[in-house]
Amino acid sequence: MRSRPPTRIRTRPRTPAVPRVAAVAAALLGLLLPLLAFGTPAAAAATGFRIENGRLTEASGNDFVMRGVNHAHTWYPDRMSSLAHIKAKGANTVRVVLSSGDRWTRNDTADVANVVAQCKQNRLICVLEVHDTTGYGEQSGAVTLSRAADYWISVQSALTGQENYVIVNLGNEPYGNNNYASWTADTKAAIQKLRNAGFDHTLMVDAPNWGQDWAFTMRDNAASVFAADPDANTVFSIHMYGVFDTAAEISDYLNRFVAAKLPLVIGEFGHDHSDGNPDEDAILAAAQQLGLGYLGWSWSGNGGGVEYLDMVTNFDPNQLTTWGQRLFNGANGIAATSEEADIYSSGGQDTTPPTTPGTPAASAVTSSSVTLNWTAATDATGVTGYDVVRVSGGDETVVTTTARTSANLTGLGPSTSYTFAVYARDAAGNRSGRSGTVAVTTSSGGSQAACGIGYRVTNQWTGGFQGEIVIRNTGSSAINGWSLRWTFPDSQRITNLWGGTATQTGAEVNVSSASYTAAIPAGGSVTLGFTANRSTANPSPTAFTLNGSTCSLT
Repeated sequence: MRSRPPTRIRTRPRTPAVPRVAAVAAALLGLLLPLLAFGTPAAAAATGFRIENGRLTEASGNDFVMRGVNHAHTWYPDRMSSLAHIKAKGANTVRVVLSSGDRWTRNDTADVANVVAQCKQNRLICVLEVHDTTGYGEQSGAVTLSRAADYWISVQSALTGQENYVIVNLGNEPYGNNNYASWTADTKAAIQKLRNAGFDHTLMVDAPNWGQDWAFTMRDNAASVFAADPDANTVFSIHMYGVFDTAAEISDYLNRFVAAKLPLVIGEFGHDHSDGNPDEDAILAAAQQLGLGYLGWSWSGNGGGVEYLDMVTNFDPNQLTTWGQRLFNGANGIAATSEEADIYSSGGQDTTPPTTPGTPAASAVTSSSVTLNWTAATDATGVTGYDVVRVSGGDETVVTTTARTSANLTGLGPSTSYTFAVYARDAAGNRSGRSGTVAVTTSSGGSQAACGIGYRVTNQWTGGFQGEIVIRNTGSSAINGWSLRWTFPDSQRITNLWGGTATQTGAEVNVSSASYTAAIPAGGSVTLGFTANRSTANPSPTAFTLNGSTCSLT
């Protein structure tokens, strides 16, 4: 699925320069022979997932057929409980949306490690994708596959050793409808970059043309891309929306990969879309017949006019939508066809979590930092790390991951109350129960601010909006460095912000100054801009604080 709104509509060209399914048999055979003639290299010996004879297999040697959904984690980081709900509906896989920080808030190493741990705790295979590549060449701000590879390398420590549980999806829909001929070379180069960096995981590559490959670039070059992987451990992903609106088109595309013994999954699809009406019944039936994996889009939280692609309403697992009911409980759906991964079902799998660590104790509290210490957890196979979380109501956010029994937390706001707790993890990815919580209030510190805030919505659309915040220094001395806080009154959630660094827990937003906005002279101002998701209403926040001081509204 493309990025959050505003976005372009996926389209195929008005006059496609590709043969239709109704073309004569000889023409179809001519297109297929190059794939068949090339063949596929033997897969390199590896732990974890690998490709054998065109099939995705586990270390056990058995086929693994994905049956799952997409979850928009990077836009809804406080919805980790969704993984348990997705598993409860029968899924064996979840494709998790991440961001490199180029278009949305970056998912750092600690967050990625937590996602993997949560997947394992819920006995789900974790397909991780970076979304910032979506529509490159056509979508403003989208980044290259090389940039996506750099992101994976930056979070590699969270992924090493997880080859049995994690598949790395290089980049979501890495080309739009412009310059997509570069997809082949760029994909090969990104694969090589990750292999050179030591990645042994199965890699997943999305098609160009907003993932739908209407020009058949991926289909016709898949064999050479597969051959370029020195590990022979790459699986291809097609996204099926309006381009795939007939059973014939769906069957033709999928069967070409199967006949050529090239691994393929349907990485996204829906029951409807702005560019046409995909044939979801045919997609599900063909995937089941051919033994191909599929991942529906998406669990919840869609905006920009495609809210109908939510499988549950407002992340509530008890409110299945028509699409959710079809995908989970319909013919050839998840409940009827999903099989749990062998790595979780085998008798030798360690499923015992560590003991609960001790309640953390706080010390060295300043206006922007605190040190936490806790008693170690124990585990039969050894504790490998701890996740320190911030607790806010029913929400939790991982703030750091450490192998030690202490952590120094920085970047906190002055005169602000926080609640922290700790989880322990073992080598199998099992996570302990949560420790007791500790409440901390930072000191005032910093420069107190006399301030005024101007907040306005500059544009809005179904499910989202763009906003502007002007911070005015109404005092007589300069402000050097600031932390701005407010609480959204409805379900608004920041998706991107410029002029500072935003974090959001539940409805509470904290923005720390960027280097170029940190200094506000007396009588001066700086301006922030952001995009966010919203529900039907979009009420404005009614109170803001800057460095702990309440600001007037202007």
